[in-house]
Amino acid sequence: MDSNTSLKIVKRARALRKAMTEPEIMLWSKLKGRGRGQPIFRRQFAYESMIFDFYCPAAKLAVEIDGATHWDDEKRAKDEARDRWLAQRGIAVMRIGAGAVYANLSQVADGVILRALELVEARR
Repeated sequence: MDSNTSLKIVKRARALRKAMTEPEIMLWSKLKGRGRGQPIFRRQFAYESMIFDFYCPAAKLAVEIDGATHWDDEKRAKDEARDRWLAQRGIAVMRIGAGAVYANLSQVADGVILRALELVEARR
């Protein structure tokens, strides 16, 4: 990836941080803490030519909040191909439906944090 592409992705990530969706804002409110023992997450994290909704570097865990735009077969196939590509690079992807965030924010956040902790522990 050249520096122009990299710069464009970083600028886009910055813009997305200012325009997060409601489910992203809700989940970020639970993930952004830096409490003892809690993994650190980044929001709208630029990686290669893509942007993750959330990313935990220590766990190499990308978290994606999927709304209605991810429901059709073409988009699902694209997401699956992207997830496989990331897995080959050692990055796990956790996809969460936006409806799940609305329905049970605490349970979703706890699940994300638990998965990150499991991955961090597995890397030790």
